[in-house]
Amino acid sequence: MGQALLQLIPLAVAAALSSVPITATIFILLSESRSRSGLGFLVGTLLGTFATVALATVAGQALPGRPREHDALVAKVEVAIGSALVLLGVVTLARRSRAGSGGGPSWLDRIGTFGTLSVFGIGLALNLRPKAILLAAAAGLAIVGADLEFPENLGLVVFYTVIATCTVGVPIVATILFPRRMEPRLLSAKGWIAAHSTTVGAAMMILIGGFVIGLGVSS
Repeated sequence: MGQALLQLIPLAVAAALSSVPITATIFILLSESRSRSGLGFLVGTLLGTFATVALATVAGQALPGRPREHDALVAKVEVAIGSALVLLGVVTLARRSRAGSGGGPSWLDRIGTFGTLSVFGIGLALNLRPKAILLAAAAGLAIVGADLEFPENLGLVVFYTVIATCTVGVPIVATILFPRRMEPRLLSAKGWIAAHSTTVGAAMMILIGGFVIGLGVSS
């Protein structure tokens, strides 16, 4: 189980540093309905992350073949996922270079005006982005590769979910508890994310993609 934990940590950190959920969180927390909408977004993000990793784990266990053939197939899928992450990171950097330092999707500017049910749905839907799916798939394969029992697999899925969503959960809880202290920090973070988050996220994807490829090659 220890090896699976070590493999999950960089994947979960890459998911946690994803710019879109973090940006959405900040915009929600700077709105008037931050407590209600923030909790809705957090619940949606938690459920979506848990569900995608759990489904990826089940799908990995369902791959065909005898034990040795199954392991070889898992390794090939890991190489494919890692390659896709590297490609996605390179494409993101290329687009960032051409587009300059423009802002994120226009809907992010309006997310603070959305209702609780809407932001809950957005929290779920953000786990269907290509990056989120690839990271969840890699996490699921890492869990499958450990060949553990159901309770341990469940614990690993929860572990990934907690780390991957900490950059959403911690600011939301902290802002609900200490709104006056958090507001200047949120404004400062908003400016930094607008300037740097895409580049950092793309570089992280490339590094994590190389890591996943290494896992597949060494299996």
